[in-house]
Amino acid sequence: MYTALPNRPDWTALLKSGNRLFIGSNAAVPNGLIDDLINHSKDLHDIEVVHINTVSDSRWVEPEYKELFKVNTFFINGDKMRQAVNEGRADYTPCFLSEVPSVFEQDVMPIDVALVMVSPPDQYGYCSLGVAVDVVFAAIRKAKKVVAQINPKMPRTNGHSYVHVSDFHACIELAQTLPEMPSFELDKKTERIGQYVSMLVEDGSTIQLGIGKIPNAVLRYLQNHQNLGVHSELITDGIIELMSKGVINNRSKTFHPGKVVTSFCLGSQKLYDFVDNNPHVEFYPVDYVNSPANIARNHNMVAINSALEVDLTGQVVSDSLGYQFYSGIGGQVDFIRGAAMSKGGKPIIAMPSTAKNGTVSRIVPIITEGSGVVTSRGHVHYVVTEFGVASLKGRSIRERALELIRIAHPDFRSQLLEAVRTHYWVPNYQKNYPREVPELGEINVKPLVIDGEEYDLRPLNPADERRLQEFFYSHTKETLFNRYNHYPTQMTREKSCELVSVDQSRDLALCIVKQKGSVSELKAVGRYYLNTDEQGCEVAFVTREQYHGKGMATQLLREMILIAKQRGLKRMYACVRQDNSTMLRLFENNGFVCQPFDEPGELTLILNLERPI
Repeated sequence: MYTALPNRPDWTALLKSGNRLFIGSNAAVPNGLIDDLINHSKDLHDIEVVHINTVSDSRWVEPEYKELFKVNTFFINGDKMRQAVNEGRADYTPCFLSEVPSVFEQDVMPIDVALVMVSPPDQYGYCSLGVAVDVVFAAIRKAKKVVAQINPKMPRTNGHSYVHVSDFHACIELAQTLPEMPSFELDKKTERIGQYVSMLVEDGSTIQLGIGKIPNAVLRYLQNHQNLGVHSELITDGIIELMSKGVINNRSKTFHPGKVVTSFCLGSQKLYDFVDNNPHVEFYPVDYVNSPANIARNHNMVAINSALEVDLTGQVVSDSLGYQFYSGIGGQVDFIRGAAMSKGGKPIIAMPSTAKNGTVSRIVPIITEGSGVVTSRGHVHYVVTEFGVASLKGRSIRERALELIRIAHPDFRSQLLEAVRTHYWVPNYQKNYPREVPELGEINVKPLVIDGEEYDLRPLNPADERRLQEFFYSHTKETLFNRYNHYPTQMTREKSCELVSVDQSRDLALCIVKQKGSVSELKAVGRYYLNTDEQGCEVAFVTREQYHGKGMATQLLREMILIAKQRGLKRMYACVRQDNSTMLRLFENNGFVCQPFDEPGELTLILNLERPI
């Protein structure tokens, strides 16, 4: 049992001018120690202060202390820190969060003194690092001297989060309320992003999320999932409700099963109370949590991160706006890489399609001059905006550009397509991107369950060009003859492009898709073409042979009937071969009436849209 705490700090004995000083991280910034140091800093100069993200008033970065401190941060947080870096009063050192501990341990950046915040010691003299284990453990191990602020308000967290009072060279006992993060109100745009991301998360997945509107929206739309796990450098309030409901139970995790694994937490007092002595949540150093190899040990690992902009090849900018540094590399690449290495894993970048009140596209043909690529075009498998999901894995530069233009804001799609021709090969026959089909709802995707299998009903779009080619060449001669009334032998890229570049506000082209990770396969396609009088439309379908009789054409037809009615059309036509009994039955079952014969071997059916079916 411990008997006494170390003495209060004598700063003149602990620190010398020119030393390097580490400050504790995130919600565990030892402000009491910093204030005490500033108040007793006589004759001290040029102390280099190093840290990662700090949720604090960051007093040490204020201009009045420029003779005392020179800041060198691995992560830029808040306007005060951002201004200091961009004015040259502070430095920014880019580094993967998982590698920051090695910078200390290998003496690349030797630490003279570490200032940390801990919980009161237990009966054996062990204090917990509480809400921020992250890089603090490495700083304590390598610092020549460790000074602690013992805070009775610091939770005791489980995992690898304990240090003994004998590791401290000095300490003060001072209560400090942990900083609480503001709640984030969700708008419709953010909610749509959350919906799209949640559709990529399968039951049994392990997830990583950051902090902010988008992570909160994702968590909201995971309410109906099952057996989720968490392995994340950061946890927030959002996990509390999902754990209480049993949505997050960590049962399916293949690394630390049964436990939420994290490195730090940021949120409200409710969260800090939640992690206090909670056996279901374990905190570990960030070089362990963020190790891509460890992340990959979780099967079905889904990493969800954000960006400032993404270019049309898939390069991700997330730490700077042009020449102005904004945040830091953080753990994005650690988790994107780890998820990519995971069996069934999904690395996702999720962001709004625009910035500055819709005046600037975040999807750009060329990265803004001065911006740095944090995550390479080879790392990301999915990019999500409020307009959908772009699947990039295994896609050519041309296909990536088309996928990303599809999820850009409609106001920017035409100019993105025009700009991309200058830099990447996109053929001249590629038409402008159409807008969405508003009648399908905000996310433009309707989940379907057919014979126990999950599918998506959505509009065809220009990024489906290659998929439609594959779909065409999968058909038998009989299917092609029934659909086209002759035997077409080729679906050129130009023709496929024409068929998927539909003006969906006039004509309509819907498909049923089986999405499995980055693999997307068309199972059925239905379309109608507006007649010249704009009062009616002609409808046609084609389905993969092995899915005949499963009701896919029926699903498509009923959706198109609803949309045609909403658009005020009066009639819907279908021309069907007389010997195609299956298709005839489909139309007749949905209210179409067969007309007198006009072409040998072919029947015309008409549906009156002005009366109920």
